[in-house]
Amino acid sequence: MRVLAISGSLRAASHNTALLRAAAELAPAGVEVVRYTGLELLPPYNEDHDTDEPPYEVERLRDAIASADAVLFATPEFNGTLPGQLKHALDWASRPYGEASSLWGKPVAVVGASITDYGAVWAQDHLRKGLGIAGARVLDIELPVSKAQERFDEDGVLIDLELRDRVAEIVGDLVDHGRQLAKAA
Repeated sequence: MRVLAISGSLRAASHNTALLRAAAELAPAGVEVVRYTGLELLPPYNEDHDTDEPPYEVERLRDAIASADAVLFATPEFNGTLPGQLKHALDWASRPYGEASSLWGKPVAVVGASITDYGAVWAQDHLRKGLGIAGARVLDIELPVSKAQERFDEDGVLIDLELRDRVAEIVGDLVDHGRQLAKAA
């Protein structure tokens, strides 16, 4: 099984990207977690450019999602919601609306980290809502990683043992969710 990991943070030393690296490290045997890169290259959604030949980065995003068995998103929280670049990705991936979109029926999970006490809980909620409206099959989990600067070392390695266990559990749950959906199809 192949899980696409998308970080909503563009920062090189992002705690959310580090969370996805931990997910890849802790994934069950036989599960490949592949990180999507280049989110900053994705243009804002513009219906005038959403044609049979969309911008290259849009096609690359849609293909990456479509070819994955499941998607794991990690989002920071900016001003009480998800960052704009991640919203652009959601908007492009949700089009064309309905069964033709790369997100339609796709098993997804959302986690998030922030340096605050709240662990990006609002951003996660907003992203799960948007994904559900887009037709993704959103796993009903929550992972608010608060005070992220205390949970990762200076190299971005997840050092919180309880959190490592929870990340491994979530990746396993996402894989199970994807397999159940595939059997039901």
